[in-house]
Amino acid sequence: MVLKKSKDEESRLLYKDELNLVEIKGMEDDKSRLLILYASQTGNALDAAERVGREAERRGCSAVAVLSMDEFDASCLHNEDTVIFIVSTTGQGDIPDSMKVFWRFLLQRNLGKQWLEGVKCAVFGLGDSGYQKYNFAAKKLDKRLTDLGAKRIIEKGLGDDQHPSGYEGAFDPWLSSLWSVLNQINPTIFPRGTGVMDPDMRTLDRPKFQIIYHDIEKMQSLFSTTSDLKCAGMQIERARSMSPGKLFHDKNRHPCFLQMTENQQLTKVGSEKDVRHFEFEAISSTIDYQAGDVLEVLPGQDPVAVDAFIQRCNLNPDMFITVQRKGIENGVPDSPINSSSGPVKLRTFVELAMDVASASPRRYFFEARILYVMSFFASAEHEKERLQYFASPEGRDDLYQYNQKERRTVLEVLEDFPSVQMPFEWLVQLVPPLKTRAFSISSSPLAHPNQVHLTVSVVSWKTPFKRTRSGLCSTWLAGLDPEERVFIPVWFNQGSLPPPPPSLPLILIGPGTGCAPFRAFVAERAVQSASGPTAPILFFFGCRNEENDFLYKDFWLSHSKSGGVLSEEKGGGFFVAFSRDQPQKVYVQHKMMEESQRIWSLLSAGAAVYVSGSSTKMPADVFSCMEEIISRESGVPKESAVRWLHLQEKAGKYNVEAWS
Repeated sequence: MVLKKSKDEESRLLYKDELNLVEIKGMEDDKSRLLILYASQTGNALDAAERVGREAERRGCSAVAVLSMDEFDASCLHNEDTVIFIVSTTGQGDIPDSMKVFWRFLLQRNLGKQWLEGVKCAVFGLGDSGYQKYNFAAKKLDKRLTDLGAKRIIEKGLGDDQHPSGYEGAFDPWLSSLWSVLNQINPTIFPRGTGVMDPDMRTLDRPKFQIIYHDIEKMQSLFSTTSDLKCAGMQIERARSMSPGKLFHDKNRHPCFLQMTENQQLTKVGSEKDVRHFEFEAISSTIDYQAGDVLEVLPGQDPVAVDAFIQRCNLNPDMFITVQRKGIENGVPDSPINSSSGPVKLRTFVELAMDVASASPRRYFFEARILYVMSFFASAEHEKERLQYFASPEGRDDLYQYNQKERRTVLEVLEDFPSVQMPFEWLVQLVPPLKTRAFSISSSPLAHPNQVHLTVSVVSWKTPFKRTRSGLCSTWLAGLDPEERVFIPVWFNQGSLPPPPPSLPLILIGPGTGCAPFRAFVAERAVQSASGPTAPILFFFGCRNEENDFLYKDFWLSHSKSGGVLSEEKGGGFFVAFSRDQPQKVYVQHKMMEESQRIWSLLSAGAAVYVSGSSTKMPADVFSCMEEIISRESGVPKESAVRWLHLQEKAGKYNVEAWS
């Protein structure tokens, strides 16, 4: 919902779905309204924003609007009274895609210092301290809002994905302070007071979505007229366009279908890690991507788990359904989440859009609002009491032990509370959406035409109670047999590592599976070198043991030989750090220091730096190492080296792609 107020004219309420904009007049000015704007790339900021909205409603706020920034007209921001911003940071301090138009408007020079005078705002950022530009998007937004005259309700909050509790380690106290201060400066927002959260749980509001059921025979005849591949693509688009998550990179885009042709284990069998090399080819169309791009894969869910969820929830898997967002109190009519959506089978919707058996339920699945819903549908008194206890401040530590540490799935939670029977409308609203998984592409379209390769670590770990947990997508891919014909829906996206021209010298740092995009870079430059001169490449790779996890060993060494793009003869070099093959730990930054003169020489010649790998400490450690190398080799102070590196970042010559 988008609310646009005018001080002189009546307000207009805009409802926007993917395709339509419906205007409704007659809204009165309301100072008790709370607007929550979010900018999310993977869904976490959306989750946080929805939690803010739910808590505001439960504290008695009469009008709450939760909107993505691309659903709101930024030119109307100065007409709002109170706005909460929830913003994630992506890549190297980049703003999410959904924030770009909004941000460009705020940067206009004609907006004066009093443009947002009278507007109260608060900003919370979701970031990762493993990156140099930690929470950069939130910091920039907070400063710009105050520069335009907005009054800051409380100091910006900065959530850190590296915190043991994730971003909620900072979000919980920030949110508590927000309600307290907001109630002091504008008591009309919370007429019941911030401490009142409907503790008796006597009423249940209606869900935000409704399910329309269609005639099975008519739907089956409709689907029988399309080909298998076309039908599969249509069902994926329909199911995911109806998902309440409404934050998929694949929305409004057709999936490309790939077939696996190779599934090879790169690490030694029996070693701690299982890293796989996968190769795919297109089934229905040519593959179009660049070196450095990212492949998003929609993972297949275990059909046994999907069937168990459907049976546990007493659902009819063969019914054809359409999911619609219900109209709300302001008079906006009921409307499909995406008006281009058509019916799909209920089982298909669960399989393609609801993460029922892999992801640990998000915190909000258990927070007071959601526990309230579950407890309402619990017929067993002891289950109702336990759910209400988990929702209370006293039960927070036990909730953490039960849920987060054990990473229970939605299906497991529902099985733990067998008397809870929720209608499908509520399940659609509460179950986490099935998200695509993004992987750096490890092939070059020049070297491997009409193919795409991935380098994937198969995720597996033990919980405190010794339960084995596995990553959904990596485990699913590892279990596929290239001899079997399996359609794998994917989407190609531009990554954080721009493809370098052949004339650009490169310094690549990619430990572990961070080597994936650099395998593509090296393979591409090898093809380019066959038809003309190319610039040198220094590549620093790291792993634990030479024997167990020296990924693509033969590939790197072959290109390091005489005449190869990594050879000293071509001005390049390949350097590997085995961290566990000696008493003292050796990492990529140690090898970089050993080659500091060559690094500085290449930097002086205009080289670009590319860093890829885990976001825990590696990107920050590599950046610090680069500071030291530049300072030592050029003779300038560390501060000057840092400024120079930041200029390189702005020029697109220091690029990082990292993941947690």
